[in-house]
Amino acid sequence: MARILLGVDVGGSSVKAGLVDVEGGRLVGELLSAPTPAHSAPQALMPVIARLAAQLPATGPVGLCFPSVVKQGRVRTAANIDPSWLGVDGAGLAAGAVGRPVAFLNDADAAGIAEMRFGSGSGVRGPVVMLTFGTGIGSALFIEGRLYPNTELGHLEMRGMDAEKWASAHVRTALDLDWPEWSERVNEYLARMHALLWPDLFILGGAVTEHFERFAPLLRCEAEIRPAHFTGQAGIVGAALAAAD
Repeated sequence: MARILLGVDVGGSSVKAGLVDVEGGRLVGELLSAPTPAHSAPQALMPVIARLAAQLPATGPVGLCFPSVVKQGRVRTAANIDPSWLGVDGAGLAAGAVGRPVAFLNDADAAGIAEMRFGSGSGVRGPVVMLTFGTGIGSALFIEGRLYPNTELGHLEMRGMDAEKWASAHVRTALDLDWPEWSERVNEYLARMHALLWPDLFILGGAVTEHFERFAPLLRCEAEIRPAHFTGQAGIVGAALAAAD
């Protein structure tokens, strides 16, 4: 019998939730989403998570991934979230909201876990970098399938700013960049990452990879580049897998 757990992915623009078969690595049924509150302080965000969880009934622990460095369940950075989250016990707060134990982790780490176990990185033993392009740029670093958590490589300095302020999917939309213009920015970022880490594989994730065929021919890198198998749902799947572990 399949083990079904709830995964929740908190993003800069929306909160997404779905049920995941954690033994088969697949989504089960419909995905739900709700807008992330404009001022996404803890007291504003928890009711959103609780409502989504109530609409997707499941037993067992819940996985919740969050756009922050997470240490022992606590939020340690707030680049793209309300600063009132700093120091908050996110795992405990979310557990109180949904009434079940919560595995609380970085969103890119969750996406990477999904891709390495069941997706585009499955079976790759060498160094792999997962990159998620959304409001910011998330990163997850793997070697021999093992995660080095909380890498935050979207904050690498480029052109006098954080890399995510230069090449995120949000920047593409905000500046109305066409695919060639945005891809050149991504190529510059990948070149910097490759020079520092020399991975065998980059996995590109986030909702933008639903359009991968439009910009893939424009990408250049010495490492192999693959789109995320789970596209923008990798965080949900990986969060549920973290809860199962």
